[in-house]
Amino acid sequence: MTHSTSPEAEPSERPGLVGTYQRLWPYLWPHGRPDLQRRVFAAFGLLLVAKLVTMVTPFTFKWATDALVAVTGGAKEGGLPTGLWAAPTLLIGLYGLSRVAMALLTQVRDGLFAKVAMHAVRRLALQTFTHMHRLSLRFHLERKTGGLTRVLERGRNGIEELSRLMVLTLVPTIVEFLLVLGVLAYEFDLIYSVVVLVMVAAYLGFTYKATEWRIAIRKRMNDSDTDANTKAVDSLLNYETVKYFGAEARETSRYDQSMAKYEKSSTQTYVSLAVLNAGQAVIFTAGMTVVMWLAARDIMAGRTTIGGFVLVNTMLVQLSMPLNFMGMIYREIKQALIDIDDMFRILHRNPEIADRPGAAPLAVGAGVVRFEDVRFAYVPERPILKGVSFEVPAGRTVAVVGPSGAGKSTISRLLFRFYEPQGGRILIDGQDIAAVTQESLRAAIGMVPQDTVLFNDTIGYNIRYGRWEASEAELREAATLAQIDRFIAGLPEGYDTPVGERGLKLSGGEKQRVAIARTILKGPPILVLDEATSALDSFTEREIQDALDRVSRGRTTLVIAHRLSTVVGADEIIVLDKGVIVERGDHAMLLARGGVYAAMWNRQREADAAREALQRAESSEGESLRVRLDPGEIPPPPAKAPEPASVG
Repeated sequence: MTHSTSPEAEPSERPGLVGTYQRLWPYLWPHGRPDLQRRVFAAFGLLLVAKLVTMVTPFTFKWATDALVAVTGGAKEGGLPTGLWAAPTLLIGLYGLSRVAMALLTQVRDGLFAKVAMHAVRRLALQTFTHMHRLSLRFHLERKTGGLTRVLERGRNGIEELSRLMVLTLVPTIVEFLLVLGVLAYEFDLIYSVVVLVMVAAYLGFTYKATEWRIAIRKRMNDSDTDANTKAVDSLLNYETVKYFGAEARETSRYDQSMAKYEKSSTQTYVSLAVLNAGQAVIFTAGMTVVMWLAARDIMAGRTTIGGFVLVNTMLVQLSMPLNFMGMIYREIKQALIDIDDMFRILHRNPEIADRPGAAPLAVGAGVVRFEDVRFAYVPERPILKGVSFEVPAGRTVAVVGPSGAGKSTISRLLFRFYEPQGGRILIDGQDIAAVTQESLRAAIGMVPQDTVLFNDTIGYNIRYGRWEASEAELREAATLAQIDRFIAGLPEGYDTPVGERGLKLSGGEKQRVAIARTILKGPPILVLDEATSALDSFTEREIQDALDRVSRGRTTLVIAHRLSTVVGADEIIVLDKGVIVERGDHAMLLARGGVYAAMWNRQREADAAREALQRAESSEGESLRVRLDPGEIPPPPAKAPEPASVG
């Protein structure tokens, strides 16, 4: 069966506000959580009550004003009788209480809805994080880790922002605007509502245009921010490489180039914000001026009171506060839509490798691994494996060797089902691994890779990662078998010693022993050693190889090797070259044949002999120098010859 090696294409169009809310609704309206559903109803109920109180507040101001006018003898027709000093006092108190009630209701509403919003954030972020682990190795190799975590972070923030802005800001503003239009038409005249409607329409139209302009600038700012972040993460993760090549200045320059773009776009963002705020102020002030002129005209005509003038002013001032945030709300909602869509694009992306419907768990008996005519290519134009067939018998060790690029590590990736072969099949005890669950397959295989990357936690945590439920005694036994127990015992914090980012506080040999210990703790029937000692020195390699031999005893073991000295004792050695098996047999048989393996063996022996001779010569020269010279007689380094003076 042929399997596609290309991940599902992402949709080019982004959904709008309605489409995004349709996606979010199952999270904002949590099924099976009646407590959260009650919070949603209560929050919306408090929203309506808070807006009604908001409408009452300007009226209390109007009544207090009219009462004061009446008390001072300037009451118009319909005003309160002169001399009722208690009335203004009570009305002013009522005004204060209404404002307190408005603030309290709003805060209680926000507090009630916060748990609903954050529950949605948690559920969707967890679902996305889990899905990221289900996606294929190809997906992760094609993306930068910093950029991927940024998508997750922004998606979380986007859900929170969209929930807060829509439910706690935009909807209340719309309700308040409709109430203001109704009050103005009922209390005064329809012309008031028409003026406010035109003013708000012009205000929102300008806000939309200006914000669209600002969003393009904001996108450039976000892109430069992401670029700077990924460069920083990449550089810091490769701290040692930067130091090896003295590339601090180059890394600083690369980071500064990204930050220069961020500085430019950020400055443009602030300038555009000033333009937006100025335009909004002009439009709103013009509309308010017209409405207040209408109120003044009606006062002079005797159709309303001074309190009516105050009422109009107070309502519009109250309305101005949420309107001032419309640009921010629109921009943040649009940005949240983009951020959430980026998260949903990952969430809705199908894993390249998925369990078949009805896939059964792998049942491991003897643990025989068999490759049958396996063909594979990462890209169709460059085939890696071209019909590879071999078997690893139960409890035996088979090594796969060959030059770089021959396809050795691809074999281990296919065995773990990080990729699917385009042709042939891989069997474990006669079961096609494509037909079993990935969880059961990977539970049956232990891996000791060449580059062991540890979690930024303790040694104990990293060993226990092999089998989390293991007892303390089993943990220590695994460390003993991996020959790392003495090293741990010599540490002040023992198993609680932090290993640092990617295990950088440990040496290469110590990291490999931790990897061996956690594989021992896992206790798999099948073991894969993917060039597990190729990055170590000869002395450490021999120690690690001894531990690996102990681990592989009695297990079906597949060894991917670059250094041939580590596979001399294998039951069978398979020589892979350009994706095909060119030789197979044990060490002695392949040497006697005088073919590819023998040539590789001779080259490595010559290289090892030359390296050992160089080390002996350097050691002998240093010893001779120490004998002939006292410590104070060591000559200084030779002076550099003066450089010729530059001409011109």
